[in-house]
Amino acid sequence: MLTDNDWLIILGLGAGWLGAQIVWVAPLPRQLRRGEVPRAEKGSAAAFQLFWIDQYGWIGLTLLAAGLVTIALGALR
Repeated sequence: MLTDNDWLIILGLGAGWLGAQIVWVAPLPRQLRRGEVPRAEKGSAAAFQLFWIDQYGWIGLTLLAAGLVTIALGALR
């Protein structure tokens, strides 16, 4: 039977794996980039695309961080 700690590690590995895959293919959100970042006219299709690419990057970073924290909790608990 799996313990709560085992489940935390399993869930953390899953979230971390999904987050790592997103981080691998998505660029960093523009808020975290240095130098020139792409910009588009407000309300345009390009601005909409940039917004969703940024959101995708944030989702990947959040899943990766949450997965690592969950693995640590399961291992150290």
